[in-house]
Amino acid sequence: MGQDFDPSRIEKFAEKLGLISNRSTDTPKQRQGQSDRVTPAGIDGLSSYPDPEKWNDWTEYESSGEPRDYSVVPTACFNCEAGCGLLTYIDKETGDIRKIEGNPEHPGSRGRNCAKGPATINQLNDPERIKYPLKRDGPRGSGQWKRISWEEALDDIASEMRETILDERENEITYHVGRPGHEEYMDRVIDAWGLDGHNSHTNICSAGARAGYGLWHKYDRPSADFANADFILLLSAHLESGHYFNPHAQRIMEGVMEGGELAVLDPRLSNTAAMANYWLPSQPGSEAAVLLAMANVIIDEGMYDREFMESWVNWQQFLEEKHPDREVTFETYIEVLQEIYADFTPEYAEAESGVDAEKIRKIGRKIGKAGNQFASHIWRSAASGNKGGWQVSRTLHFLSVLTGSVGTEGGTSPNAWHKFDPELPNEPPRQKLWDEMQLPEEWPFGHYEMSQLLPYFLKEGRGKLSVYFTRVFNPVYTYPDGFSWIEALTDEDKVGMHVALTPTWNETAYFADYVLPMGHSPERHDIQSQETHAGTWVTYRQPVHREYAEREGENIDRTYEANPGEVWEEDEFWLDLSWKVDEDGELGIREYFESPYRDGDGDEPVKMTIDEYYRYIFENEDKLVELAEEKDMTPLEYMKHHGAFEASTNDYEIHEEPLDESVLEEDDVWVDDYGTIRRGEEPEYYSEVDGSDVLGVMVDGEPKRGFPTPTGKQQFYSKTMEEWGWDDDKYTLPHYIKSHVHPEEIDYHEDEMVFVPTFRLPTQIHSRSSNSKYLEEISHNNPVWIHTKDAARLGVETGDLVRVETDIGYFVNEAWVTESIKPGIIAMSHHMGQWKIDREDVDTDSKEGGDPYGKVTVDLDNEQNQWGMRQTEGIKPFESTDPDSERVWWNDGGVAQNLTHAPHPDPISGMHCWHQHVTVIPAKEDDYYGDVYVDTDKSMEIYREWKEDTKPAPGPNKLRRPKWLKRPVAPPTEDGQDDAWYVDGPVGRPDKWDVDRGSDYAGSSSAAGDDD
Repeated sequence: MGQDFDPSRIEKFAEKLGLISNRSTDTPKQRQGQSDRVTPAGIDGLSSYPDPEKWNDWTEYESSGEPRDYSVVPTACFNCEAGCGLLTYIDKETGDIRKIEGNPEHPGSRGRNCAKGPATINQLNDPERIKYPLKRDGPRGSGQWKRISWEEALDDIASEMRETILDERENEITYHVGRPGHEEYMDRVIDAWGLDGHNSHTNICSAGARAGYGLWHKYDRPSADFANADFILLLSAHLESGHYFNPHAQRIMEGVMEGGELAVLDPRLSNTAAMANYWLPSQPGSEAAVLLAMANVIIDEGMYDREFMESWVNWQQFLEEKHPDREVTFETYIEVLQEIYADFTPEYAEAESGVDAEKIRKIGRKIGKAGNQFASHIWRSAASGNKGGWQVSRTLHFLSVLTGSVGTEGGTSPNAWHKFDPELPNEPPRQKLWDEMQLPEEWPFGHYEMSQLLPYFLKEGRGKLSVYFTRVFNPVYTYPDGFSWIEALTDEDKVGMHVALTPTWNETAYFADYVLPMGHSPERHDIQSQETHAGTWVTYRQPVHREYAEREGENIDRTYEANPGEVWEEDEFWLDLSWKVDEDGELGIREYFESPYRDGDGDEPVKMTIDEYYRYIFENEDKLVELAEEKDMTPLEYMKHHGAFEASTNDYEIHEEPLDESVLEEDDVWVDDYGTIRRGEEPEYYSEVDGSDVLGVMVDGEPKRGFPTPTGKQQFYSKTMEEWGWDDDKYTLPHYIKSHVHPEEIDYHEDEMVFVPTFRLPTQIHSRSSNSKYLEEISHNNPVWIHTKDAARLGVETGDLVRVETDIGYFVNEAWVTESIKPGIIAMSHHMGQWKIDREDVDTDSKEGGDPYGKVTVDLDNEQNQWGMRQTEGIKPFESTDPDSERVWWNDGGVAQNLTHAPHPDPISGMHCWHQHVTVIPAKEDDYYGDVYVDTDKSMEIYREWKEDTKPAPGPNKLRRPKWLKRPVAPPTEDGQDDAWYVDGPVGRPDKWDVDRGSDYAGSSSAAGDDD
C-alpha cells in the first residue's frame, strides 16, 4: 500500500514519542474515521487552547507578566470557502478583540488555520473600512456620497422593490452573490419574494467542474476522503492554495503520512506539486486525454472494479441505445470500452500533454491498485480554463467509477453526502418564475446562472434591472472584461438601482447607488457546512461583540448596535427589508418572516428575530439537541458557546442504503429493464424527459437508494445529452474535447503563448485582501511566470516588463523567469491588481476609501469604448489610528489582468473559459507597469462568436433545461406547477419523440430526485 518508506533518525525518534504515526513497520495502516484523529487540543496532556468550559472567563498573561482577562467567543472564518473555526479573544477591560486563532471544537479545521484566518483582525481594524450606510450624492461613479440612516436605506430600497413586484416586473430584481457563506438563507428569502432573482459567481469559478460531475450523478461537487486514501490525484494546487485549503491540506498530509501517494496534474510547479510524489506538467487543456489514457490502462489491464460497475453504471442503457446490434452483457460493455478508448494510449496522451507516457502508465496502474481507496479532486484548474473543460472533471470521475471508489472510505463521495441540510422556519413554496437574463435559452446545461454575460445581455436589450443587489461580489475586478461591467452599471436605463452590500470599498461599489456596510466574519450570523471529509459538520458564524455584550447582560436588538459604527449584517438586513417591502401583508411576503414562537397582540404579526431563526434550525437537529442536553444547554446556547458540532461521521456508500421493500408493492411503482425503481406511468418508450420519478435501484434483488439520476445509477452514457442534440461520443460519454488553447491554435513562432491566469495564492482572498496588512505584506504582486527558454527567446530577465496582448487589449507586467512552468505557457495569480480611482478633486462629506494596504491609484480613460488604465500612485505609508500604517514598506499592488480577458462562455457548461491565447512581447517604449487597455466592442464580438456554438432551448417537450440537473432556487418540477420550465408551456407526453431538434417536442418530466 503506497510508497516504500525509509524514515530518518529524527522521524524514528518522533515515532517513538508518538508525535507522528509509525510508518516503519510492515503492518498495513489502520483505517480510522475522522473523529478519531488527534486534535491540537489534546496532545500528551498539553493544551494549545483554553478549555471550552472556561471560555466565558479566561486569563492569559502578557509578556510583561501581567494577567489579562478575556471572554473567548467562537465564530467562523469567511476568508475562503472552507468556513474554518475561529476563536476571538475579547479583552474584558476594553471590549476589543485582542487576537484571533483557531477553534479546536470545529470538526473541519480542528483548531488549525491558514494565514487568512488570524488576518481577520486586520479586516476588523481596517482604518478605512465603511462604517455607515452611504447614498450617492452625484452622478453614478462620480465618487460623491452622503451618509444616511439604515431606515432611509430600507425605505427607499423597499419602495422600489414593492413597485417592481406590483408591476409584475419581478425578474428585474436580482441578488448577485460572490461568496455566500451560509446554508439556504437567501434561497428562502428569494422564494418568499416570489421571484427568480438568484445570481452567483459560479460561471467564473466552478461551472465546468460542476457540469462534468453533474452529468455523472447530479451531485456537482466532490468530497474526497484524503486521509484514508492510498492514492490521491489533484488537478491544480489544492494542498497549498486551492479548494478548502486548510481542512483539505490537513487530511492530504495525513493520508501521505500514513503511506499514501500524491500526484498533481498542473502545468505550473505549485507548492503542492513540489511536495508530491509525481508532478505531471501538462499542456493546458490536455488533461482529459491524460486521464483517459490512465482509464485505458485500468480497463486493458483488468484493474477495474467489476462488482461496482456492473451494479452501479448505466452500461445496459448505453449498449441498448448506442450498440443495439450487440449482446447486452457486462463483458460486451468492457469490449466496447476498449474499442472507444483504444486510441487514448499513454503515448497519445504524451503527444497531447507533454507528460511522459511511462509516467502516465505508472500512475494509471497505481490508481487501479489503490482501487476503492483512490481519492481525487478538481475545482477551478483545467475545468474552468478550457472550452470543454467539463470533460476534465467527467473523465476524472471516470477513474473513480472504474476503481469503485465512489463514496468509499479513502475514495471520493458526492458533496451532498457531507453537507448539512437545515430545516428552515416558515419555509415558503418555491418561486414559479424563470429569469432568462440569468438562465437564457442558449445555455440549457449551464451550471449555473450566466452571470459573466450580464453586461452583454443588458447591452443586447434582453431586459433591465430595477433593483440590483451585489453582495460579497466585485465583478468589475473579478470578472472578465470589467470595463463592460462599468459601462452597464453606469447606464441608469439598464440598471435602475444598484445596492452594494460590502464590508469594504471595491471596484464595483464605486458604481453603486447605495453602499451598505456589512460585517466581516466576527460581525454577522451564518451557518456553514462544507465537504471537508467523510462526515457532516455545521459551524455557527456569529457577531462576537453582540454575543459578548449579551453575556455581560446587555440587551441588543439589532447587530449594528454592537458592531463598530453602524456595521450591520445581511441576515437581519434581509429580514427587515422583506418585512418593509410587505408591511401590510398584501404581497404574501411578510408571513414568511413572522416569529415561529411568538404571537402578537390581536391580529398583529410579530417579526422573527435572528435568534429565533437559528434557534429553530438548531432545535430541529437531533444530534445537536442531544449534545446540548448533555451540557445542560439549549441547542442555540450550545452553538453560541462552542461554535460548531459534528452531525455525522464516516458517511460512506450512502447509495447502498436499503429501501423499504414495501415500496415495490405500491400500485404505481415499477422496475424497468435496467433495475431502476420508478413511480408513475410506464411509457412505451423511455426518455429522460419521462414523467416517472426514480425511487432507487434493484441490486442483487434488493432495493437500494441509488443516485439522483434518470437511471438511479452513475451515468457513463448521458442520454440527456443525446436527447438535447449533443449526440456525438465527445459529449454523451467521458471524452476529450480539444481546448480553444490547444497547440494547434497557437503559433509559437510569432510570440503566441497560452496564458493560465487561474492559480491562487494561499495568502490572498480573491478581491478581499487589500484591507489586510498581514496578507498584503506577504503577497502584494502577481508577476508573469515565464519559462527560461521563452524568456531567452524574448530577451527578457526577471523584473523586465512584458506586454501581454489578449483578444481585446493588453496589460503590462513584470516577468518572473522560472523553470517552474512549461515552455510556451505563462501564468499569473488571479489575486492582486486592485485599484481605486483618484478622487482628490471630489468635494463630498463621505470619501471613498481605497484599502491603502493593497489598492493602487489609477486614472481611467474611455473614448468610444476604448478603455485605458494607468497607475498613478502605488502603495505607500499613511497616517491612521493604526501605527503600522506608517510602516508600510511595499509600493507594488500588482496588475489587474482580468480586465483584459474576453468572454469565453463554454457552449455546454456556460463556464467562462479563463485560459487565453495571447501574444507576449517585451514592453514598448511608452508602456508603464500596470498599464491596461481594452476595446469593449471587440469583447461584444467575441461573446457573440462563442454564443454561436451553443444549441439553445427548447429541448425535448419544449423544456428550457433538463429538469433532473441542478439549478439554484429552482421553480417547482411537479406536474401542474412546472410551467416555468417550458419555453411555451408544457404539452402532452408522447410515447416517443423525434430526435430532430427542428421538430415539436411533447411530453412532461419531473426531476429524478430532489435537489441536494
